[in-house]
Amino acid sequence: MKKKICIVQATYYEEVSRNLYNGAIKVLPNSNLISVPGIFEIPVAISKLINKYDAFVALGCVIKGETPHFDFISQSATNAIMSLSIDNKKPIGNGIITCLNMKQALERADPLKKNKGSEAAKAVLSILGI
Repeated sequence: MKKKICIVQATYYEEVSRNLYNGAIKVLPNSNLISVPGIFEIPVAISKLINKYDAFVALGCVIKGETPHFDFISQSATNAIMSLSIDNKKPIGNGIITCLNMKQALERADPLKKNKGSEAAKAVLSILGI
């Protein structure tokens, strides 16, 4: 049986998001894409769609600024995604990268190297047993 997989992408950092998506879509070419403004909205989107898909891949980026906002947003999104996955018994690949600067973000989303988007997609396939 074919599994329905949804990629939920935060577009705040456009180039990073695009590169993460390009990595994920190479692994999951038939998945659907939902875009949200930032990573804080990813769990809300997944929650609304949880019964329509077999699995999800969350993609986005948070870059540390000079306030604690980075820590709160990153931890909140991660906790919410984990809770959704466990409570609904559905895999959610976490391809949200947290970085200190744009250079690090672009390195982790490099489509020609180790791409966190493709790693999250592969993790979902592994849990689904595909």
